[in-house]
Amino acid sequence: MAATVKLTYARENRHAMPFCTQCGTTVEPAAVFCAKCGARQPGGATAARASAGEEWLKSISASTAGTLCYVPFAGWVAALIFLATQRFREDRLVRFHAFQGLYLFVVWLLVDIAIGSFFGFAGVVVRRAVTGSLKLSVLCGWIYMLYKTSHGELIRLPFLGELADRSVAEQSSGRP
Repeated sequence: MAATVKLTYARENRHAMPFCTQCGTTVEPAAVFCAKCGARQPGGATAARASAGEEWLKSISASTAGTLCYVPFAGWVAALIFLATQRFREDRLVRFHAFQGLYLFVVWLLVDIAIGSFFGFAGVVVRRAVTGSLKLSVLCGWIYMLYKTSHGELIRLPFLGELADRSVAEQSSGRP
């Protein structure tokens, strides 16, 4: 059997009707698996989902992409997407915000895990007070960066901004 989807045109409907690549049964155009034999179908819903994600990335502006990197607790996901996608590969500003947003998330994790366990010996009240105030500081930093970036301002946080600049420079110079 051929690995490609066989298409035939129905004269009464004038639309393509795909058939299963394994057993030849008619399948829905968006079907991922054949209802009869269960074989995976090429294209189908996975191609539609991929194109929807690509369309979203094409429609997003660079300023919005930079702003999304600072959404508290979730910006790291957007930052990883923007760093990995071809669309923003050459945009130094988006990459700077993505790296700085990632580093801000790493600071949150360090406060939560490392500093929280370090002050574990001091008692629950002291540990919660120290980690709570540090977490509040990081959260305020996220909100500040979210606001400033949404208004088109470039803010380099102390130490984190320098790390982000270095990361962007290293990736830019490492390209063929």
